[in-house]
Amino acid sequence: MAHGTTTNTVTDRILMHLKTRGEASAANLGQCLGVTSEAVRQQLVKLAAEGLVEQRSSAQGRGRPVQLWRLTREGNQRFPDTHAELTVKLLETIRSTLGAPAMDLLIGAREQETRALYEAAVAGLATIEERLERLVSIRTQEGYMAEWRAAEDGNGWLFIENHCPICAAATACQGFCRAELELFRAVLGPEVAIERTEHIIAGGLRCSYHVTPVDRQSLGTQLLEVP
Repeated sequence: MAHGTTTNTVTDRILMHLKTRGEASAANLGQCLGVTSEAVRQQLVKLAAEGLVEQRSSAQGRGRPVQLWRLTREGNQRFPDTHAELTVKLLETIRSTLGAPAMDLLIGAREQETRALYEAAVAGLATIEERLERLVSIRTQEGYMAEWRAAEDGNGWLFIENHCPICAAATACQGFCRAELELFRAVLGPEVAIERTEHIIAGGLRCSYHVTPVDRQSLGTQLLEVP
């Protein structure tokens, strides 16, 4: 079971599903959302007219190709990217006028401030699942559309961010992504190891992290390296 937020109208739920789960057929969308495929098709036609979704044919064995729907660039822009253009210009100015060391100082200061806030928010939470739940709440409020679930292989958990509201900034300076990975490791504690398995900046649908328990006998001696 995934733990995260929900949306309201059928249209919003369609857009959210395509954002978080990728392309899908009208029949699949209807099944997942609990409405008829015809009702979904009507909404998809309206969304396509608005330029928010598009379809493609996918051959799947014998028979007619399946029509799959996905978000367009305009559809993805319905999900916020916080002050993207201004942020990128500011980062470029800092890098060109003050150099890479100033950029590292900026990212480090942001990481320390955020880490203090997050650690205060999870203080007193004993279990990893409680910390994940609190982390999801914080990140969702910040626009990351976060959720967590048990890993399918039974080894640990998946922490997922379906959207990146600072994607433009992170693309311009991937130091933000490295800092966030270290932040998650600090907040969830030394009892777990964290590995990024999907990355929006690298073309992934979402940013996903596999959180796995660490052998308690090795705590205090194991060094977790940043990939």
